[in-house]
Amino acid sequence: MLAGKPKIDLGVNIDHIAVLREARKINDPDPIMALGICTQAGADQITIHLREDRRHIHDNDAYRIIASSPIPVNLECSIDSEIISIVCSLKPHRATLVPEKRAEVTTEGGLDVSGSYQEILNSINILKESEIEISLFIDPTAQAVEMSKKLGAQWVELHTGTYANLYAMRHSALPHSHHAIESLRLSPHELDARLLEAYEAIRNAAEHAQRLGLKVAAGHGLNYQNVTQITSIDAITELNIGQSIIARSVFTGLSRAVLDMKELCKR
Repeated sequence: MLAGKPKIDLGVNIDHIAVLREARKINDPDPIMALGICTQAGADQITIHLREDRRHIHDNDAYRIIASSPIPVNLECSIDSEIISIVCSLKPHRATLVPEKRAEVTTEGGLDVSGSYQEILNSINILKESEIEISLFIDPTAQAVEMSKKLGAQWVELHTGTYANLYAMRHSALPHSHHAIESLRLSPHELDARLLEAYEAIRNAAEHAQRLGLKVAAGHGLNYQNVTQITSIDAITELNIGQSIIARSVFTGLSRAVLDMKELCKR
């Protein structure tokens, strides 16, 4: 880490270990086995998402992971009242409130902090009674940042999906990939301009949040190719990364995959 640069923490999302387990509806691999490996490899946090449909992480997974993890656990969840009640009983280090749709493959964007203001506020108030740190997963806009501050969150996690998708469209070498097909509709110059715009939106939102006294994380779609530019934003002090780490671990082992990402997270 360079002198004067704030440390950037790595939260490893282990949901995709449970995704692999659920492919066969058996008990292997067990996501709890990742705790010691990730910790030894330098992870600063474990992140899991307890979805309403329980498509990967189950209640018992969340209980065992939170009870056993030697490092803080960040539990992503919707604002559904039943889920919030479960989160309060589990008492993770942090709850990150995220939007959730049953049909989506993965989280598609940030919370509608304006349109769902009262519902989010109710969830935050309940979580605060259980002394759980609160983060809101938001799109990188000034309005979303300001509403998050007004709602009383301690953290915001900036959605980096647009940046990640544009990066893939610009740099993809896979001729049959969805991103490569999409990129045919835009010139390299247009893609570069849009990629820079997406990056600047993240940087501006992060700096705005920092000025308001919010702690800033970022995540969604970050991988070994696109993460370095995001780590250059000093206001971001934490990254939550899952799918790319678990995908690489298939070939390198989980410890090596975490170590490689941790190395990229150095400023």
